[in-house]
Amino acid sequence: MAEISIEGISKTFHDKSRGRDVAALDDINLSIASNDFVCLLGPSGCGKSTLLNIIAGFEKPTRGRVSVDGKFVETPGADRGVVFQQPTLMPWLTVSENIAFHLKLKGVGKAERRERAQAFIDLVGLKGFEAHYPAELSGGMNQRVGIARALIMNPRVILMDEPFAALDAQTKSEMQEELVGIWQRHRGTIVFVTHSVDEALVLGNKIVVMTRRPGRIRDLVEFDLPRPRDVTGAEFNDMKRYVLNLIKEVATKEAA
Repeated sequence: MAEISIEGISKTFHDKSRGRDVAALDDINLSIASNDFVCLLGPSGCGKSTLLNIIAGFEKPTRGRVSVDGKFVETPGADRGVVFQQPTLMPWLTVSENIAFHLKLKGVGKAERRERAQAFIDLVGLKGFEAHYPAELSGGMNQRVGIARALIMNPRVILMDEPFAALDAQTKSEMQEELVGIWQRHRGTIVFVTHSVDEALVLGNKIVVMTRRPGRIRDLVEFDLPRPRDVTGAEFNDMKRYVLNLIKEVATKEAA
């Protein structure tokens, strides 16, 4: 059984200021297996984040349905962790407290919260920063906190909406490498939104190439190059050319 099943998803928003409907997604069908790392790749405004929000349960589709592990998605749930473009941490809480916050809401005792948070602090490489506050950390470190906070609930699926977009090139590269390592150790399913071809090829074993709005699936590309991936290698760049040609083809057809 597919971990995530997306069946005939379409989404239309009503633009009140202009008095018209805007189609964001059109007939999206996709099966994502357990332990896949799937990148949703496409231009800005193509509906990538909207699709992610539908999987998360934050948005309801106009048509179609999404199921995770055979259960239809109606609302957000603990089986799906979400990492946003900005980590949205609570500035008055320490790293350890931010990561364990959901455990506190569930009534887990302080000692157990600290112990469970420590395992994920170690996992994301923040040992020694447990008592630091978000303002004392770099952007990349705050994103690590956001990832750890999502992982601590032990979700089957991690949904990530361009989490490294605001980082500098060096930090972004380090975070991509760190995320792949976490995925390999955690063995969850990741759906990752990006508009960068290079990022999709560095991270994903499957890449969903989407058209401009209304977003449709142009192609599903499987890419199992061994990790860590050599971005200067022939296989990587052959696939990069293929994906770029797909995107160019879509743009050319739309302009015609």
